Amino acid sequence: MTTSMLPLSGGPNLPVAGDSLPSALRPAIPSGAAAGLMIVDCDIHFTPDAKAIERRLPQPWRTRWQSGSRGAGGSGYWNPNGVIRRDTRLPDGRYIDTDPHAMAAHHLDRHGIAYAILNLAAFTFAVTPESDWGAAIASATNDTILEDWLPVDPRFRVSILVSPVDPVLAAREIRRVGRTPGVVQVLMPSATPMALGRRFFDPIYEAACECGLAVAVHPGFEGVGVSLQATAVGQPGSYLEWHTSLSGTFQAHLVSLIAEGTFQRHPALRFVLVEGGVAWLPALLWRLDKNWRALRMTAPWLDRPPSEIAADHVRMTTQPIEEAPNPDHVRQVMRMFPAERMAMFSSDFPHWDGDAPDFTAASFPPEMRARVMGLTACEVYGLDPAGTGVTHAVARPVDRPGPASVTTPFGGYE
Repeated sequence: MTTSMLPLSGGPNLPVAGDSLPSALRPAIPSGAAAGLMIVDCDIHFTPDAKAIERRLPQPWRTRWQSGSRGAGGSGYWNPNGVIRRDTRLPDGRYIDTDPHAMAAHHLDRHGIAYAILNLAAFTFAVTPESDWGAAIASATNDTILEDWLPVDPRFRVSILVSPVDPVLAAREIRRVGRTPGVVQVLMPSATPMALGRRFFDPIYEAACECGLAVAVHPGFEGVGVSLQATAVGQPGSYLEWHTSLSGTFQAHLVSLIAEGTFQRHPALRFVLVEGGVAWLPALLWRLDKNWRALRMTAPWLDRPPSEIAADHVRMTTQPIEEAPNPDHVRQVMRMFPAERMAMFSSDFPHWDGDAPDFTAASFPPEMRARVMGLTACEVYGLDPAGTGVTHAVARPVDRPGPASVTTPFGGYE
């Protein structure tokens, strides 16, 4: 856990946004490692207004939403820190993640962030087995993001949400909103009914490439809904075990994406692994390259070593960066793969274990920092490296249809 964002524990006098945490609660962190660098934060979380989503839901989904149904539920694990940092509470009692203006002032301005990729964190609808219900919430949520959040600050960029349960419905949603200025990515959960290299998911990748968008996965729902269980050996026994084991899901997806030829079928696909760790990558690619040399006839579509395919198509956000007792060991690992091409800074703000820019920059060798902290993300998301933020989405374009109403007796989309 990154000490720069350690939450306070207990007591009635919780801090408010802008207050500094007492130094006794966080050891000193490197200062100035990110100074002078263009910073793109590739994973900032926010909470849209539930009422705003409700207004955009057609019937009968609106009535269901009003009843309190939000998707597949949660994992049930207890995190003693909570999820949202307690020092992000605003003086009026709200939290920074609920207000786009507060997000810009208290996070982007404070850390000198040139661009912020907004990723919704709580989207359990994406793992519900009821695919029409999940797709309806995704559409209403996307419209809320595009209309209520994206236009507020020119530095904002957004990921649109889809459920991987029904790739045809997901592809339809990508084509509906994916060309909106300011949309840079398609986001879905890493908790999926099967490994992401299977051809079942090809409609999603095809639509994303068609719209010029990266595809990203984010953890948080392993063991919920269609994901069935959180690890290959069953359900973890605590939040500690569950949270630590999340990188295993990402490793399985990455091997699947490469071995099953996803990037040969979709050569323009850019795939981003968000919040899955980083330091495990070189060992996994070494093992995959070795096995490919011996077993290449089982994947004849692979035209070069898997590590080269990964370097061309796969990117990883840095949070939660692994933290070794000796920081030099982490920097050594980052030299074991092309981290300057594959790693992109993320803070995970405002979550309990987030990373500040200086902390992350110091985890990489100096010669890599400019790319990791911003330049690689500019390439992936098509951003101006000057950081001017000159283009952003406008309110709902006239050619973007709203969420479809139910028009078939089976609740499908037309």
